[in-house]
Amino acid sequence: MRKARGKESLGPTQSRGRRKRIVHVFCEGLVTEPSYIDVIKEYASDVDVRIANHNAPGSRRKPLKLVEAAVELMDREQRAAKRSGLEKKYWPQVWCLFDRDQHEGIETALKQARDGGVKVAFSHPCFEVWRLLHHKAVNGTFGGACGQVVARLPFARDPKDKADIKLVLPHQVTGRYPEARKHALQMNAQHGDHVALVNRDPYTDVHEFVEQGLGITSY
Repeated sequence: MRKARGKESLGPTQSRGRRKRIVHVFCEGLVTEPSYIDVIKEYASDVDVRIANHNAPGSRRKPLKLVEAAVELMDREQRAAKRSGLEKKYWPQVWCLFDRDQHEGIETALKQARDGGVKVAFSHPCFEVWRLLHHKAVNGTFGGACGQVVARLPFARDPKDKADIKLVLPHQVTGRYPEARKHALQMNAQHGDHVALVNRDPYTDVHEFVEQGLGITSY
């Protein structure tokens, strides 16, 4: 197979010379986040979305390990973009999507990501908060228990959906982004600026990944 060289290795060129920016995504979840991205990426017309850790084992999906791998990839991508003379607006982005759950070292992972130019979409207690916001507003706290979030998903008791509750299906999210974003902003506003990000329960900023990473304003 011919090895891609120069600018083409940094993203495919579209018609009339337009280029798609590559977005590499490291997902903590093996099913939920990748299936969500598969649903919405068709709305990202100017972005080539690539899951960077499709086959990684669970031990490599913890936040610190995700960020470590993401920073290494970001360094390689930036050096390649500079060498090729690629316009900065087309430089690849690298994102990590991970949750608070019961993980250790979250603050360290967030700092390492910032220092390495990697962007993070963070949810507390888990990504399912973002799924829930597509259907209803959220108040109060989940006490760090993701199971409480899952139990409130409206399709958790639907026979056609509950077979694999981790899988995000198109009808669960499409047509609902504006409401999800509004609910997220309202929910996040419950926490004052003095509250550390890792202690904000519930919280999610996945909408920033959708808009800043994928360039999507609605789906």
